[in-house]
Amino acid sequence: MPDLALCSPSTSSAQEQHSLRLLSYNIQAGVTTTRYHHYLTRSWKHILPDGRRHQTLASIAQVISDFDIVGLQEADSGSLRTGFVNQAKLLAELCDFTYLHQQATRRFANIAQQSNALLSRIQPSYLRTYRLPGLVPGRGAILAHFGNPKNPLIVLMIHLALGRRSRTQQLDFISNLVHNHPYVVVMGDLNCQIHSPELRALLRKTGLKAPVTKIPTYPSWRPKRHIDHILVSPSLEVIQVCALAHAVSDHLPLATEILVPVEIGLWDDKNPALPAENTPKPGQKVAWI
Repeated sequence: MPDLALCSPSTSSAQEQHSLRLLSYNIQAGVTTTRYHHYLTRSWKHILPDGRRHQTLASIAQVISDFDIVGLQEADSGSLRTGFVNQAKLLAELCDFTYLHQQATRRFANIAQQSNALLSRIQPSYLRTYRLPGLVPGRGAILAHFGNPKNPLIVLMIHLALGRRSRTQQLDFISNLVHNHPYVVVMGDLNCQIHSPELRALLRKTGLKAPVTKIPTYPSWRPKRHIDHILVSPSLEVIQVCALAHAVSDHLPLATEILVPVEIGLWDDKNPALPAENTPKPGQKVAWI
């Protein structure tokens, strides 16, 4: 992993388990906010193209390239402000991810098109997107199953609302999606800290655990708030969890490495997968799923 910061390793035997590296990153559409005053002086980048945005994405690609599954929030799916470049697709191609699934969350005509994205080197056996409840629309979740369909690893990537009332509704919705499953990872920009009542309620209902109590990820240049999270089932052992020292967005990327039981069959080619049309074609680098 590149430049790990704030790591919390644990020691364990990796017998009968496989290592899996996951990362969650709110990339802020490549705006590059690294000081508070940039919210004002660089606000034009949220609606207009910027020639340096490609350099920012190249820098992000270097960070995410070492991971197996990556969840992106606030990736533009191709609009005026990015020169009509789909940022998630570009990052998947730069990093040789095989599978990409994208969920449009907010569209502002052709000016800005915000999305969530899941990039993976492992083919999922099931995928579904959800519109999350809340007062203001535009928050979503991507749910993916990996490995044995009868006993899969479930990865749920989310981006939650700013308001507590909406977040409470959204986390209650999420708890109903995952609470009966033994192997779950929930990751994303939750816009609340680990001690918040709504997040404590999710942990209580689902049994999910935060590997480390507090790893500040926001603001990236002087992180004080732990609002990006990777939560895991107790049955999944965490090797380490870290905020990466990479301040180009207003959030730091959050990474974890976990041990996945062999019984899940994460890397087993015999597992049923998505239809053949969801595999890369000759000359195609990324399969849209």
